[in-house]
Amino acid sequence: MVQLGGMRRCLAAWILLALATAASGSLHRSILSARDHTYGENDKVPLYANKVGPFHNPSETYQYFDLPFCEPSNLKHKSEDLGEVLEGDRMVTTRYNITFKTDKETEELCSFKLEPETKRKFRSAIEQDYYFQMFFDDLPLWGFVGKLQTDEKKEERYMLFTHVHFEIAFNDNRVIEVTVSTDPDHAVDITDDEPTDVKFTYSVKWKKTPITFDRRMEKYQKYSFLPQHLEIHWFSIINSCVTVLLLTGFLATILMRVLKNDFIKYTKEDEEDPEETGWKYIHGDVFRFPNHPNMFAAVIGSGTQLLVLALCIFGLALVGVFYPYNRGALNTACLVIYALTAGISGYVSAHLYRQMGGEAWVRNLLLTASLFCGPLFLVFCFNNTVAISYRSTAALPFGTIVIIFIIWALVTFPLTVLGGIAGKNNKNEFYAPCRTKKFPREIPALPWYRKTIPQMCMAGFLPFSAIYIELYYIFASVWGHKIYTIYSILFIVFIILIIVTAFITIALTYFQLAIEDHEWWWRSVFCGGSTGLFVYGYCYYYYFARSDMTGLMQTSFFFGYMACVCYGFFLMLGSVGYRASLLFVRHIYRAIKCE
Repeated sequence: MVQLGGMRRCLAAWILLALATAASGSLHRSILSARDHTYGENDKVPLYANKVGPFHNPSETYQYFDLPFCEPSNLKHKSEDLGEVLEGDRMVTTRYNITFKTDKETEELCSFKLEPETKRKFRSAIEQDYYFQMFFDDLPLWGFVGKLQTDEKKEERYMLFTHVHFEIAFNDNRVIEVTVSTDPDHAVDITDDEPTDVKFTYSVKWKKTPITFDRRMEKYQKYSFLPQHLEIHWFSIINSCVTVLLLTGFLATILMRVLKNDFIKYTKEDEEDPEETGWKYIHGDVFRFPNHPNMFAAVIGSGTQLLVLALCIFGLALVGVFYPYNRGALNTACLVIYALTAGISGYVSAHLYRQMGGEAWVRNLLLTASLFCGPLFLVFCFNNTVAISYRSTAALPFGTIVIIFIIWALVTFPLTVLGGIAGKNNKNEFYAPCRTKKFPREIPALPWYRKTIPQMCMAGFLPFSAIYIELYYIFASVWGHKIYTIYSILFIVFIILIIVTAFITIALTYFQLAIEDHEWWWRSVFCGGSTGLFVYGYCYYYYFARSDMTGLMQTSFFFGYMACVCYGFFLMLGSVGYRASLLFVRHIYRAIKCE
């Protein structure tokens, strides 16, 4: 008992040590935000430059001064928390001197001669629609570096914006709103390679607003995503959900009628004692454990953990934690919650593995701990190497990688082991209404449409049809510059996805058993998780038809990380399909007499 208490105290210390580093930046901001955003007359308001990059390649970002802007003599980097670093933020000080309530007509930032090499950098940026991002009092600003303009001879000219205008709204002693605009009348033609003198300037205009400080983020929520189409968005989602629910209800009604007829038939057969047929015929094999039980248990354990992770993230989103531009909050939450829920995967996997009679416990725990993290780590290594070669801010610094590894080594893996120990020591046996026979029955020859891949295609289509409308908005937010704030819709769609996945997997499991195919265990996982494959197929459609993303880095980031997300979907929905099928199979075989 003393050793167990010491283990718990040691584990608690591990968790506090690892997670304090991950959450300290976000916690510090949330505690001090209301007090730090107050200013007196002529107080300097902080303006940080964050990053630049091609507008159509949101993952391909670079440090602001990788372009030859007016760099301050004492350049300082703003400290960032783990979530911001994962987001690719690298904020630095600038030469802009903006003081509270002080208007400025035209203030010179710097002036210098643009040499040919400098012009080539700016021309390349303009050609790729480079944008810049800044943060003024923690409010985001965007603007374009320049534009391509066609002259009278129908030749393209590269115009570099040299003047930036800030319009800032305030209430009492706080900044409420800020917008930035570039002046086309102050653009310099940099098409040729001749050295050109250029002067960068800015202007500031302050205005009073009745909006209070606690409502200053409502602007981003209100105008975050196609407000004029919000009603259409709601209507499309409701229409899709109603259609899917009607189809699911129709399928459930048919299935219940068929089952009722089966129960009546098998009851009469028990009285007359004829030869058994259909799904009753395989009652001695239906609870025979699947091949590769170690892998199967790890899949169910990892999928269960990801399902709990998704529900926790939705819970935080619905209570308003992920407000617009709470930078890195979602990344930090996913990392921390995944680490803290690792015990769930260890427990579920080890307990199921013990029920199946497994004995390779070390292999089971290692497989469970690495089943999702392993592929994600490999994809990360490739993408991070590509980002380093591009010198992009999306490349994680070595220190951040060390912190993530410490969290995995001191929190995720130990919790997986402890969960596995608890699952192994759980003495509950696997409940099977029918006794499994010593030798398995031979499965009859199946037509092609009854095999695994065609069944997966049928299983994944209906759940995918429930979410495909919402996928565009999610992709435009994650792989674009839109902001997603309608978490209530997303949560409803997620619940419908779970329900539809469960029902369609149950239906296919019944049809599989009805043709005397008793190997339903892995099939239920594949059919349940097949929606993840449909989502990955949608990725190709979105990339080539709905986006303008190009280049090796953006392509590798998009397809690499979306493969990890869809793989996580496969594990999560596969575990849902298995659980639903298991409940169904137990129910129908409990309702009949079997030896």
